[in-house]
Amino acid sequence: QVQLVESGGGLVQAGGSLRLSCAASRSIVRINAMGWYRQAPGMQRELVASITSGGSTTYGDSVKGRFTISRDYAGGPVYLQMNSLKPEDTAVYYCNFRGGWAPHESDYWGQGTQVTISS
Repeated sequence: QVQLVESGGGLVQAGGSLRLSCAASRSIVRINAMGWYRQAPGMQRELVASITSGGSTTYGDSVKGRFTISRDYAGGPVYLQMNSLKPEDTAVYYCNFRGGWAPHESDYWGQGTQVTISS
């Protein structure tokens, strides 16, 4: 079974930076997109950033201009560079890979990594 392994979370002060990384434990056939989501306590999980197999990126409105998603290869690893961090960025961040052929795509999720921003 494929596992996504995340790293890079932690505690930083507001204005600081963190870089998250995510890699799959083994190859996934036809990765269509990779992304990062986050979930704060009492809130729904939301998209932070995603990158398609063709390299197109999408960002949540609250992180545009501060966060950057990138990858080494189409199959990962995928990274999230987070700059100018704010206390409201505090959440558990989850890595996601979407693979396979529509309409039977599969979603793979990491275990989550805690990001805490102090004011």
